[in-house]
Amino acid sequence: MSSAAPRPGSRRRLVVMDVDSTLIEQEVIELLADHAGTREQVAAVTEAAMRGELDFAGSLRERVATLAGVPVSALDDVRARATFTPGARELVAEAHRRGWTVALVSGGFAEIVGELAAELGITTFRANRLEVTGGRLTGRTVGPVVDRAAKAAALREFAAAEGVDLADTVAIGDGANDLDMIAAAGVGIAFRAKPVVKEQAPHSVDGRLDEVLALVDALAAPDLAR
Repeated sequence: MSSAAPRPGSRRRLVVMDVDSTLIEQEVIELLADHAGTREQVAAVTEAAMRGELDFAGSLRERVATLAGVPVSALDDVRARATFTPGARELVAEAHRRGWTVALVSGGFAEIVGELAAELGITTFRANRLEVTGGRLTGRTVGPVVDRAAKAAALREFAAAEGVDLADTVAIGDGANDLDMIAAAGVGIAFRAKPVVKEQAPHSVDGRLDEVLALVDALAAPDLAR
């Protein structure tokens, strides 16, 4: 590559990330289930859903139902216990420095995702919303479920809104619920993913989240060298 060629990261991109077990190390619904005494039950269903063995929308209803009666104040504890995956802050900061847009799309809950996004300077996200009555969770969600198809639809919608071609989008996720958006993106990446996701995703990263940057740059380099 000549010294006059643009660096691989110079193309404007849209990066869309899953949240639970991708941007953060935990599954938020399991942290909430600690407050309901249903952690073991919820974790088993979550694991099966992420392996692609269960319909996501149905599994979400089943898991959220166990949260009925949990005080809404439990969300503060959950946010305090959620930790960013190593490399998450660095990935978002570098993407923003390059002028890229970063968005989050989650089968988890907007009440937590919104706070995580704000902490990282991310303004675009989509997630499920928990129904609350009398200061307690009802065990139901409000509005359409953010499932596998909805994640891919969000990727396309965000790209159109940002004026970014789908070929310049990057999708990152770990579970079966992320497969459609991984397939739709220009660069689809399985991150510390379940076997079914690794098998189907074009690319895979198992270390730090910011290793995604080197992968994206390496994929862009041949085009820029022409």
